[in-house]
Amino acid sequence: MTETGKALIVQAGAAEQLALPHGGAFHLLADASDTGGALGANRLTLGRGATGARPHFHERSTELFLVLDGVMRFTLDGRATTVTSGGLVAVPPGMTHSFEAAPDSTADLLAVLTPGVDRFGYFRALSRIQHGLEPFDGLLPEQDRYDVHFM
Repeated sequence: MTETGKALIVQAGAAEQLALPHGGAFHLLADASDTGGALGANRLTLGRGATGARPHFHERSTELFLVLDGVMRFTLDGRATTVTSGGLVAVPPGMTHSFEAAPDSTADLLAVLTPGVDRFGYFRALSRIQHGLEPFDGLLPEQDRYDVHFM
């Protein structure tokens, strides 16, 4: 846990990386326990047209996305929008959302959840699911724990 008045520093390449089958990866930057519960942060790289997340919502947290590179397609409460490099999306609690790299683009984005929820275990499970090592249904009992509620 980060002590009060201490900065959390994660150097480039120091974050745990979880490979995804489409050539992308989760980069686990900061869990809630690393920031005194203030936020959680991860970087997600997506292969061409790859899905980042199926429709879901967060009950307690706002999720902010900064598109670092490429083109992302977000669906927010049923409305689709395209966001290009440098664009930002902030999703309030309760709003159903999903996202993916555009069909003809790869994407790189920073995702920040505030207040933070310890979700590194969630991303590890997602990586195993995407590699066919676990069924998706195994995540369903964990929706409250990770504040990720699937539609």
